Formats: sequence, structure tokens, C-alpha cells
Amino acid sequence: MYHFICDMCGKGLLLDDNVRYEVTIEVKSAYDPMDIVRNDLDRDLQNEFLNLIEQLKHRDQQELDDEVYKVFKFDLCLSCQKKFIRNPLSKEVMKE
Repeated sequence: MYHFICDMCGKGLLLDDNVRYEVTIEVKSAYDPMDIVRNDLDRDLQNEFLNLIEQLKHRDQQELDDEVYKVFKFDLCLSCQKKFIRNPLSKEVMKE
């Protein structure tokens, strides 16, 4: 049998409770469609691509990958699942 722990509180899962919850968070770049206008076609794209490639040469591969796509997976107990559902971004709740 696998041994799981709650990634929020550290409680052993499937020991005290017979249920665990899996949370998957997917973070990916969002691109909006572009309208191409005449000025776009007149730009020196070859020079822009060469400049971009030169900038990317000095960046860490993992950092570049993470800017495009990253997945996080967590196991939660029932109590932490309820907390997560109520406030998935862990934002401070403002009192009125």
C-alpha cells in the first residue's frame, strides 16, 4: 500500500481517513489572437528573431520551460480539501 501525506498539513492519508483528494494545478501561457496589420509585415523580422535568440541563449532552460507550462500535483486530507475549495488562491479574506 502506498503511503501518502497531506501536502498542506502533513497528516498521514489513508491511515486515519479512508479518502484523499488530489489537486492538479496547471499553469500555462495564454496567448490572445493577433491582428496582423501592414506595419507588422514591414518590420525587420529576421533581425528581431536573431535578437530574441541571442536573449534566450543566456536564459536557463528550466526557467524558460516554466514560463510556458508547469503542472503541480498535491494530495490533501478532507480538512485541507475543504480549506482549498473555499480559498484556492489562499487570498486574505477582507472583512467588511
